[in-house]
Parts: sequence; structure tokens; C-alpha cells
Amino acid sequence: MSILADKNTKVIIQGITGTQASFHVSRSINYGTNVVCGVTPGKGGGTHLGVPVFDTVKEAVKATGADASVMFVPANAVKSAVAESVEAGIRLLVCISAGVPVHDMLEIRQILKNSNTTLIGPNTPGLLIPEEARLGIYPENIHRRGHIGLISRSSTLTYEAAIEINRADMGQSTVVALGDDMIIGMDFVEGLKHFHADNETKAIVMIGQIGGNFEEDAAAWYAAQKHKKPIICYIAGNDITFRNHVGYAGDIITRGKVTLSGKKKVMAKSGMIVVDNLNQIHEVLSSTVK
Repeated sequence: MSILADKNTKVIIQGITGTQASFHVSRSINYGTNVVCGVTPGKGGGTHLGVPVFDTVKEAVKATGADASVMFVPANAVKSAVAESVEAGIRLLVCISAGVPVHDMLEIRQILKNSNTTLIGPNTPGLLIPEEARLGIYPENIHRRGHIGLISRSSTLTYEAAIEINRADMGQSTVVALGDDMIIGMDFVEGLKHFHADNETKAIVMIGQIGGNFEEDAAAWYAAQKHKKPIICYIAGNDITFRNHVGYAGDIITRGKVTLSGKKKVMAKSGMIVVDNLNQIHEVLSSTVK
């Protein structure tokens, strides 16, 4: 099993004819991802990368029965792309775009609130089910099929965490990068719920960062659970005194009041295993997961 998607998920690509989309989608198709079509306004009726192209998501869904979309669209077009997909009944959206305006994301959150659609991102490498499906831009060659769920707020550290899981001679059940922006779609709590419901996932590696309260919310949810899967958690960042010209966006917004040491204490108190360095992950997995 996996969470959110699998090899049978019918995927459309919004913005499929762009340069970056062409590069990454061809790799996803080669990986085995079930890409059924693309959407680029004004280019409907043709084909690209061996799949049909439609002008609208509604047309694409009607023709193919697609239920997931990966969005390679400009940041200022994300809001309309999300709205179009929600209206067409897409259940899962992965938004690669970086720099989506904050005001647009606030509106997107409202659009999603009244729908059955889950958004991963924006500013994310996406979702990957090892050896089955690649919905995004992951370096797919570093991932192995296994029983460890991986969920992260840091795009590049997601890759390093996957390598650490491999070092423990284990693989990943599903890999989810939530996105590096301050306002995102799916958060840790929703992701952890999915992993806890997945029989294939035996333990979870969670990568957080300073800024915002995503990790604290996850810890509160985890602490309230009666039946818990082991969670190994690493928080990126440091406790350098706040300066308004450096740091994560979330740290700037909270003016340094949310600290690394504070997050670690909350996570540990909830029952999560908190490590100080990424290279400790494989050691803890080896001793925790049998």
C-alpha cells in the first residue's frame, strides 16, 4: 500500500508543454507514473510526450477519468489552476511552483476548505511512491521501496533523509514533501494521519524546520493518539538570535519566538524520537524498527 496515490492513479499535468514540465514529466512517465494527459490552454487537440493535450481540466477529466494533477504553472496562475481542478473533481493536487503570492494562497485555502481536494505544496518536489509513481520532480534514483513513511517540510533534506533510510537497509512506503512556503496545503497532521492508517508503513521519518507551528501541531496530535507508530524527527535550523534580514520566512514572521530548542522539547514530550543530526536517522531506525 501507499498513501494518497499509487501506480494506478490517473495523473494529468497542468502546463505539460513547458520546458521544465517536459523534462520532469518524461522522467515520471519512464518511472511508471500513469500520466494520462496534459492540460495547456490553447494547445488542446494535440499530443505531447505521447499523451493527449486538452484546453481545460474539465475536458481532461471527462476524457480520461483522471483524479490527480501535477501543476507546472506560473506562480501567479496557481490560484486559477487550483480552482479549475477543484471544480473538475480532482482529488489530489501537487503544486511544484515557487513564489505563489501569499494572498493567493489564503484564497486557495478557502477554495480547498469546501472541497474534497488535497493540495501538496506549493514549492515542493511533490509526492513519490518508490517504484510506482513520481508526481513531481524527485531524484527518483535515490528512493527504494520499503516500509518507512517520509514526510518533510524541507525539499532538499527530504532527499538526504531518504538516503539515511536506505542506509538502515530500509526503504520508503511513500515520500511527501509538504512544501517550503509558509502557507501550504497539506500539513504534518494530515500526513501523519494517512501514514498511521497505512498498513505498509511501520515507522515515520519527519523533517521539520524552524518557523511556524506545523511541528507543534503534529506533536499535539501525536501525543493524543493511543496507538502510535514510531516517529523519528529532525528539525532543521538553529537558535541564533533573530535578525530580520536572515532566516526562514516563518521565523521572520514569528520574530524568532518559535525556536529550535522549543520545538525539540515539544516533539520529544509527545513521544517522538528527536535526533540532532540527519545521520542519526539510520541508527535510530535500525534499533527501533524490526
